[in-house]
Amino acid sequence: MDFVAHTAHWQFLGLLAGCLAWIVTMATAGMDEWRLWQVEDVSVVTSGVAWVGIWRACFHSHALPQAERCRSMGVSDAFVPAEVKAAQVMMLLAALGGLAANVGGGLALRRVYFSLEERGNVRPLFLLAGSLFVLTAAVASVPLLWNLTSVLNGATIRFPPHFLLPAAPASQRVGAAVGVGFFGATLMLLSGTSFLCYRAPPGLWTPPAEASGRAENFEGRNNPSFHAL
Repeated sequence: MDFVAHTAHWQFLGLLAGCLAWIVTMATAGMDEWRLWQVEDVSVVTSGVAWVGIWRACFHSHALPQAERCRSMGVSDAFVPAEVKAAQVMMLLAALGGLAANVGGGLALRRVYFSLEERGNVRPLFLLAGSLFVLTAAVASVPLLWNLTSVLNGATIRFPPHFLLPAAPASQRVGAAVGVGFFGATLMLLSGTSFLCYRAPPGLWTPPAEASGRAENFEGRNNPSFHAL
């Protein structure tokens, strides 16, 4: 059987991009800078800026015992808006989807580079990994776009009093986490595209019956020429 490792170089680069995209996606979910609130009253929020993520809200203060004060937000909290709750769920799903896509891509490349018996079945694995990468990119993009739209439209979050944050900021802007998340989703999409574009060389797949027939032809047989000697 011919070697076909040279046919999957772009997919190898796609897997590297997919691994990086998965790490970036998980980092995005944990970042606090999804929204940046400018606060007028700096008696408590002395830095004048609050960082609002999907899991907690934080700010720096010299008026409190703790220099950095953070309060967690959960899916079950009534004050959390729908776009933040969706981001909490969908970013976790994106992390799981990215893991599954990378595992599938790794198995597909393993068959191409190292397997001699199962390379004929590699195309479905490439399609599965590529589809998972593209689906993960879409899942991660939805909460990013939703939160981006909410910030641009001036939507606010009514935090409880113990958060020590105002009912609405003086102004707000999109945080770095959204840009990082879009970078990860773009890498995920490019990785998925490389896997979906894989084309196996013609004649790579051999039907089982034909393969067994070929094996029989190579079995040891008596050579008539030896009997003539």
